[in-house]
Amino acid sequence: MNYNNIHNVYFIGIGGIGMSALARYFKANNKQVMGYDKTKTEITDGLENLGVKVHFNDSIDNIPTHFLDIESTLVVYTPAIPKAHQELNYFIDNGYKVLKRSVVLGEITKHTFCLAVAGTHGKTTTTSILGHLLNECGVEVTAFLGGISENYNSNLILNGTKVTVVEADEFDRSFLTLSPDLACITSMDADHLDIYGEAEALKDSFVDFSKKLKPNGKLFVKNGLPLKGITYGIEDNSDYSVKNIKIIDGTYVFDVTTPSTTLDNFKFNLPGRHNLSNALIALAMAVEYGCPPKQLAKALASYKGVKRRFSYSIKTENLVLIDDYAHHPQEINAVHQAVREMYPNQKVMAVFQPHLFSRTRDFADEFAEALSQFDEVLLLDIYPARELPIEGITSNWLLGKMKHNHKKLVEKPEIISEIKKSNAQVILMIGAGDIGEEVKHVKEALSVAS
Repeated sequence: MNYNNIHNVYFIGIGGIGMSALARYFKANNKQVMGYDKTKTEITDGLENLGVKVHFNDSIDNIPTHFLDIESTLVVYTPAIPKAHQELNYFIDNGYKVLKRSVVLGEITKHTFCLAVAGTHGKTTTTSILGHLLNECGVEVTAFLGGISENYNSNLILNGTKVTVVEADEFDRSFLTLSPDLACITSMDADHLDIYGEAEALKDSFVDFSKKLKPNGKLFVKNGLPLKGITYGIEDNSDYSVKNIKIIDGTYVFDVTTPSTTLDNFKFNLPGRHNLSNALIALAMAVEYGCPPKQLAKALASYKGVKRRFSYSIKTENLVLIDDYAHHPQEINAVHQAVREMYPNQKVMAVFQPHLFSRTRDFADEFAEALSQFDEVLLLDIYPARELPIEGITSNWLLGKMKHNHKKLVEKPEIISEIKKSNAQVILMIGAGDIGEEVKHVKEALSVAS
């Protein structure tokens, strides 16, 4: 596609994290941008502040005439949009250029040096670290992030167009539209079984992704994954490995061994071994790209994180409130490891909102086991996202599977009063649904109470 001929870009589902990054990109490249989303959020507010018009009811009447010019308009949609969407069907039926977000991303990255981050966990944090490292090292980079970077308060880093950093999303096999120069795979745990059916089919799609590399491209894989590539790991014999780990005032200090040398004295401020692993692969890819190690060390030390990825809302001696996007049992295990490492003697309460009926059904025993590691658990109803209910699959059913004396099913309005009844010093609010919206209210209530 020749983007020079496109003057208008219309987004259906513009408030999605990946969609809004693309909207920002086209806006920065002087295209007319507008779109539809179901609900008003901080993301849509941010877009409107940039001059991107967003409406929230599905009707052709909301689309200005110049966006209906078939020759100069590109329509971008997300697979999360329902099949019966009026606007989407209008554009399809009338022969407009209508493309999935992943295809547009693939087109943008095709003519750049592309670094892609794939894996069932860790994509967003790794992508945002990598984008930050390259940006701080003066690389002309555009990074499309699957979360809001704390360093840039945005899901887009824009500092030139020679290099792109992208999150390679396995959902709906979206990542097969990419052709990266450097790619990594952080994990291949079973997920999205509503799309793939079997865990084996998900693994096959990662194998397919590994074959999408450009000629002479390099693949990095977490040590232990069943794929050939440059390996990385923590305190092991990988090609890139973290060594000599110390925790000083809540910060990791460590060395990195590479295939040719040892780089010493890196500092990284995010808790948890999973985040240390994310930092390592971002460093490895930046080193292979050609960034100088001293600049990389300085850049990594200044990395602040991604919103809703072990984000501190309250951090005092007596009370800690952490917000995290974890929505898979392995992610909950990683958050648990991080919180126990940082607060080894504190009582920890987890408030969890399951995401998707199908995921809750497919991993119920693993969820029960992961959640049972916390001292107290409050469980919210399942967030349906794109799904209809499945008979018998409820939060109460999941609660029954947990081997735990301090567990309770609660409604959102009860969260604050239940937290106040507890003497837990560390409160974790986790899940990928709308639990993030509740964190603000909890923070306010606890701040007032203290």
